[in-house]
Amino acid sequence: MSNLVVVTFEDEVTAFEMRAELAKMQKEYLIEMEDAVVVTKDDKGKTKLHQATNLTAAGAVGGSFWGMLIGLVFLNPLIGMAAGAGAGAISGALADIGINDKTMKEMADSFNPGCSALFVLVKKSTGDKVLERLAPFAGKGKVFQTSLTKDNEDALREVLENA
Repeated sequence: MSNLVVVTFEDEVTAFEMRAELAKMQKEYLIEMEDAVVVTKDDKGKTKLHQATNLTAAGAVGGSFWGMLIGLVFLNPLIGMAAGAGAGAISGALADIGINDKTMKEMADSFNPGCSALFVLVKKSTGDKVLERLAPFAGKGKVFQTSLTKDNEDALREVLENA
């Protein structure tokens, strides 16, 4: 079962930095994430989701390939590639994997302008090593919401909220 962890920050940069550190940890097999999304709220109060994976672009690339391949069969690869790219981009834009976008936007309504949050869906982690690597973020973030056990949530709060 996956756990949702939401950490808020008083600026827009720190959430991106923490996501980058978590991505490094994932490459080192210390954590396995299903999704990691940075949500920013600008000074005017506009919310923006910064997905780790651009599904629209991935869909367009995949669609282009398959469209070109089908186009080659019917002797018109350019039209096939264009149609495939369009179809792939549309399917990528409509896909929502991981954390529900609507849920993130609803939570972001309660954030102050100029703030950011990191939404992480964690499958597995080596807790002590992950917390050790998050130590540089001490005093920079606040745990907004988690589905962790009380002990794990308390350990995360201790690392992040104590400077």
